[in-house]
Amino acid sequence: MSQIAGSPLAVRLRRSVRRVGTMLADLLYPPRCVACGAATAEAHALCSRCWGGLAFIERPFCERLGTPFAVDIGGSLLSPAAIADPPVFGRARAVARFDGAAREMVHRLKYGDRMDLAEAMGRMMVRAGGEILAEAEVLLPVPLHRTRLFSRRFNQAAALARVVSHHAGVPWEAEALRRVKRTRPQAGLTRPQRAGNLQGAFAVPPERRVAVEGRSVVLVDDVLTTGATANAASRALLRAGARRVDVLAFARVVVGGE
Repeated sequence: MSQIAGSPLAVRLRRSVRRVGTMLADLLYPPRCVACGAATAEAHALCSRCWGGLAFIERPFCERLGTPFAVDIGGSLLSPAAIADPPVFGRARAVARFDGAAREMVHRLKYGDRMDLAEAMGRMMVRAGGEILAEAEVLLPVPLHRTRLFSRRFNQAAALARVVSHHAGVPWEAEALRRVKRTRPQAGLTRPQRAGNLQGAFAVPPERRVAVEGRSVVLVDDVLTTGATANAASRALLRAGARRVDVLAFARVVVGGE
């Protein structure tokens, strides 16, 4: 029986059944844009209008902060912000600026329980973060405090980390980094206030240090704003023995131009 199940004829038959099943599913439930609901050629994708509404971050950009430059003057460059106030983390990469379609996608995932968006966003993050994912040994989502996780019901960073892990082939850990301090919302705070608000907010439990010790870690989040959260989390990971910490987000806030 096992020989029949593994025969070339049986394999072709199973593939044909799967193709027919996919065609029937597409007829009954045609793929739709995950952002606006318009028809698309494939599932978990964006339509051309929403794709065009994303302000992708591409080179030239700051090699540390990942913020785009207005003019390409060649070579690997650091922005004035990265030179004047170097981040705790090594490198940050993001798919797009946090405006337009990117902002809508983040808000719908975060506040609208649109878990289907995580697949499309995560796949784009794999492309945007290829160079840091190639060196990554473990992915860690930026955690929520347990009280906020209870009220929100899920952590959007963990949803994205799961998708990135699947497509990039890098394992992810859900509990290696914890938010041990309940902080006030960061919105409306100045850069120094954000940093102070997050002081001591993250920790690596002693029993989970093995997940980060001596390893190249990539922090995963939905939005990178001033970098205060990424810096605080990176500091906790480096103290726990991480070899290096990079950051991968779907969107990042870009103020003005470099």
